[in-house]
Amino acid sequence: MLTRSWILAHGRALAIGGGSVVMGILNVTPDSFSDGGAFLTPEKALERARGMIAEGADIIDIGGESTRPGAAAISAREEQDRILPIFEALSRETDVLLSVDTYREETARLAVAAGAHIVNDVWGLQREPGIARVAAQTGAGLVIMHTGRERRKLPDVIDDQFAFLRRSLEIATEAGVADGQIVLDPGFGFAKDTDENIAIMKRFSELGALGFPLAVGTSRKRFVGAISGREDPALRGAATAATSVVLRLAGAGVFRVHDVAINRDALKVADAMLTAPEKGRMER
Repeated sequence: MLTRSWILAHGRALAIGGGSVVMGILNVTPDSFSDGGAFLTPEKALERARGMIAEGADIIDIGGESTRPGAAAISAREEQDRILPIFEALSRETDVLLSVDTYREETARLAVAAGAHIVNDVWGLQREPGIARVAAQTGAGLVIMHTGRERRKLPDVIDDQFAFLRRSLEIATEAGVADGQIVLDPGFGFAKDTDENIAIMKRFSELGALGFPLAVGTSRKRFVGAISGREDPALRGAATAATSVVLRLAGAGVFRVHDVAINRDALKVADAMLTAPEKGRMER
């Protein structure tokens, strides 16, 4: 699998492709679908971040507003008050890579100033296109995610991926974002039902034609529960790890997860397969 260098803010870079990159999820929110309220205080959030780093997370992805369906919107100020102290504290005590999960230009800019290396936009630059300017001006890595929300989707799931993400890439290019800063995410669970999510997994390798590294976020999502029969999101770690392996073998490089250790272990198996030298078969 081709290894590429992902250009990030503050002079950092990260190799993608040679081994799986694990991005630990830190929701500093009261209402996220899986762990809302668990890490709302700075003390709890920092404790959770340290735990994920100890389990092998390469990146900590910090968000201050829930993106679950039906979640209440909050102001930019409230979002910033929740997350900026976490970025400031973590950037002082660790060199782990930090990502801000936001669609707001202002929040992204402040987070990068506070230590974030990556901006992760679940609206694919199409809600606040100015977020692309932040990446261009700061050199931050940029995760551009596909969403089906608030628009009419094309009938074919991969056609819809290409149509949406190509528009997002146009926005990034117009803003001056370098290709080496960009990672694409197909947005599992964002206005997609179980069958659509499975279809994207099954045809995931087709997304390689876009020419960018690929991130995925299946962790504990509803469709994973539908497949596994686990109603409680906290019990979907093993099934999530299975999707991580499937997607790694299909070309994904970055994995956004709640349960770092189990996904790290599972992905080591997939990485071993992908990097193992070809051995000749004995004739029988």
